[in-house]
Amino acid sequence: MTSTDITRALNDLLFTPGLDLAEAVDRHFTPDYRQRTDGVWSDRASFVQHMTRLRTLVRSGTVEVHDELRDGPRYADRHTVTLTQHNGRTSRTEVYLFARMAPDGRFQSVEETTLLVTGHPDDGNLGSLK
Repeated sequence: MTSTDITRALNDLLFTPGLDLAEAVDRHFTPDYRQRTDGVWSDRASFVQHMTRLRTLVRSGTVEVHDELRDGPRYADRHTVTLTQHNGRTSRTEVYLFARMAPDGRFQSVEETTLLVTGHPDDGNLGSLK
């Protein structure tokens, strides 16, 4: 299996509406996946709930990776997510992400910090995995 990355994961999760969400999550995240975003921990079930909500809000978007590093099971990147919602609002969020990859190449854990660059303050969590 090819190891995943943030671009492939977000494209499947948010920007490929015809792809079943459960399939997208299974493709990129292990069953025991957990993450911390801006200091708040969540498990895989909470993550799936968040992605389900985002899919109802997001019309389109892009991921721009500025820096990316892999070292064995460790993965880190700095990326910007630009999202356009169905209501027409656009936001850009810069994300600093550190992850542990499972042996099969999927994300096992992610810790990230986000910064809303442009957009409405309520859109701050839209560009992150949380």
